[in-house]
Amino acid sequence: MTAPRFTTLGCRLNAYETEAMRELSGAAGLGDAVVVNTCAVTAEAVRKARQEIRRLRRENPDATLVVTGCAAQTEPGTFAAMDEVDHVIGNTEKMQRATWDRLARGPDFVGETERVQVDDIMSVTETAGHLIDGFGTRSRAYVQVQNGCDHRCTFCIIPYGRGNSRSVPAGVVVEQIKRLVDKGFNEVVLTGVDLTSWGADLPGAPRLGDLVIRILRLVADLPRLRISSIDSIEADDNLMRAIATESRLMPHLHLSLQAGDDMILKRMKRRHLRDDAIRFCAETRRLRPDIVFGADIIAGFPTETEAMFENSLRLVEECGLTWLHVFPFSARPGTPAARMPQPDGATVKARAARLRAAGAARVAAHLDRQQGARHDVLMETPQMGRTPQFTEVRFAADQREGAIVPARITGHDGAQLSAVPAG
Repeated sequence: MTAPRFTTLGCRLNAYETEAMRELSGAAGLGDAVVVNTCAVTAEAVRKARQEIRRLRRENPDATLVVTGCAAQTEPGTFAAMDEVDHVIGNTEKMQRATWDRLARGPDFVGETERVQVDDIMSVTETAGHLIDGFGTRSRAYVQVQNGCDHRCTFCIIPYGRGNSRSVPAGVVVEQIKRLVDKGFNEVVLTGVDLTSWGADLPGAPRLGDLVIRILRLVADLPRLRISSIDSIEADDNLMRAIATESRLMPHLHLSLQAGDDMILKRMKRRHLRDDAIRFCAETRRLRPDIVFGADIIAGFPTETEAMFENSLRLVEECGLTWLHVFPFSARPGTPAARMPQPDGATVKARAARLRAAGAARVAAHLDRQQGARHDVLMETPQMGRTPQFTEVRFAADQREGAIVPARITGHDGAQLSAVPAG
């Protein structure tokens, strides 16, 4: 029997959940099917999802085509109206075995009334759904510890796709990571929608720093722990202590900053101001001098003037950011920002280009500084790995995939460092 084929759009959490769906659909015995796990973060993401669905239908005319993920959750009618789509499945339903059992029983069982299975995500109160023992390369595994978001930034549709924040208990996370280490993974990445909100819904309201310290203490043979995107204003004391003292916690943080102008931050309904971001980066760099920052920044938010944009542009230098994810503003129907005076498209595009150019300059400077440095590189493929700061490194000769290789940096090509094994 042909196994279902999956296409994943969007974030690491989506990719994690795709692996869970692969297990669930396989256990259910679902046959010839194509499953598209969509993203809703921007209007462009939804457009790309529709484009991908049409392409996959052309290539798989006889397969059952299932659409799920955040865009399916927030816009089920959009995808149900597409002739190419057989089923639309919500974010809660996609993680339930019963959903895949019904699909596996075929069209005679799944009637037209069940073609769209999307319930109210805000009613979900259980912890993050189906747990798999990580996924990724043979070297790095991703572990979902949190889902959903309690905040309501004015530009963001994601809470309506993911629901309110739910946390996986620390004991469950620790046991999962122990199994991953036993399987040979050398690095684990903690993922979530709003990672720094982890624990707020658990007994005693622990914080993310408590989870990090507990993992490092109880999984002593885990070589490397990495955390994904965080909201810097929510970084707790134990997280900062771990950054300062735990060498196994990788010196790389991706920050949800979004803008560098106070008025825009207020209109975004963010919980930090410009100086908070600068102060956090300076303090974190003092505690961990080798740390490297990435950040999300939106270009062309409604009402953003040139002076306001310049504040965001200067933030790249003032925070010492390296890896930028630049998002041209995209109005999402149903969000407050969609009702604000909308920016000119050409201006948004030009500002995004300027931010990306600033980011490229920061990456070039970072790569230049690595000449002659020594790093322990985690190999993702036989010739490519990453430093603790998440910088790609290329070797001329094959190394063992999944190994941590001591290396000396010999140069770079503008995108990747080059290295030789260090004796």
